[in-house]
Amino acid sequence: MSHFYGSIPQSGRQTVPTARGHKTTGLTVRAASWSGAVEVRMYHNYETGQDEFNVYQTLHQGEGVDRLLHEGVVGDERRGDLQILDFYPDLKISN
Repeated sequence: MSHFYGSIPQSGRQTVPTARGHKTTGLTVRAASWSGAVEVRMYHNYETGQDEFNVYQTLHQGEGVDRLLHEGVVGDERRGDLQILDFYPDLKISN
């Protein structure tokens, strides 16, 4: 039985395509435009016994940027939040 499930609920198709992944393979879903892509990777961490994820902005056809946007444990809102200063360390925030 599959451990991970993916679907495309909104697209030009009349049916909703789906994909499956196992603990051993994980699942990666990708949405792209001519300006770049966004990718979500879900996988099982055997050391912790938890399902984890990474969200990336990535290249598509040579366009876009390649960086990690967010990571964490599936179902755990307390872990993995990246802060704006992780992306822009020279940013000055004033009141």
